[in-house]
Amino acid sequence: MEDVRSAMPDSASLTIPGWRLIRSDRGRFWAFREKAFPQGALHAGAKADLDADTFDDLLAEVARQEEIAGQVVA
Repeated sequence: MEDVRSAMPDSASLTIPGWRLIRSDRGRFWAFREKAFPQGALHAGAKADLDADTFDDLLAEVARQEEIAGQVVA
């Protein structure tokens, strides 16, 4: 696997704030949350490691996980 940020030029860099991105040698995208979700978010179903076939799909899944976490009252 390769780190997306180091594999692409800066102008085309794909990033998601708060998440570390990796693109496999087969082109699959992975995201790992840099800061752990609170326990309540995990119990609500938020996942801190994700994968998808495309960057757009990954971006949508990250947004869904952040939404789950955001609905949890601390």
